[in-house]
Amino acid sequence: MRAVIQRVASASVAVDGETISKISKGLMVLVGIGSDDTTSDASIIVKKILGIRVFSDVDEPRKMWKTNVKDVDGEILCVSQFTLLADTTKDKPDFHRAMPTEPAKELYSTFLRMLGEAYKPDKIQDGKFGAMMNVSLTNEGPITLTVDSRKFEYVENGKDSNTPKGAKNKKGNVTPMAKE
Repeated sequence: MRAVIQRVASASVAVDGETISKISKGLMVLVGIGSDDTTSDASIIVKKILGIRVFSDVDEPRKMWKTNVKDVDGEILCVSQFTLLADTTKDKPDFHRAMPTEPAKELYSTFLRMLGEAYKPDKIQDGKFGAMMNVSLTNEGPITLTVDSRKFEYVENGKDSNTPKGAKNKKGNVTPMAKE
C-alpha cells in the first residue's frame, strides 16, 4: 500500500461540481492499494499517517518536524488513488499492480475504519471511491511525503518488479545493474 501524505492548510474533494468533503489544517492523503495488499499493509499505513511528524512544535513554531496530526488535533482527508501503483516504464501507464475495484473498495473501507478507530472519526473525511474527483488543496511548506507499507515488494506476476537495480529482492538475490 502506498500513501502520498501532504501537510495542508485546507483541502477538499468535489464530485460532479459538488464539494463532498473538506478539511482545514491537517493531512491530505492519497492512498494506492496494491494487488497483494492486506489489512496488515493498511495497519502500517494508518500508523505512519498518524505518527509522521510533519508539523512544527506547538509552543515553538520554528522547531520543525516535532509533532504529528494527532498532536495538532488536525484533520485528515483521504482519497483512494489506484494510479499511485502505476508502472510507468513505458509511456502508457500500466495499472496491473493496483488491486481490482471490488476488493480494493473493501480494503479501502477497512483502512478508513482502522484510521477512525486509531484517531477521531469526526476528524477524518474521504472522497468517493471510484469517482472522477476534483481535489483541491493548499499545501503547507510544501511538505509532501510518499510512504509504502513494504519497501520494494509490490508483486507482479510472481516476480519482484520494484526492486531497484543492484539491490537485494525478497529472495536475497541481487538484481542486475543497468548497463550504462
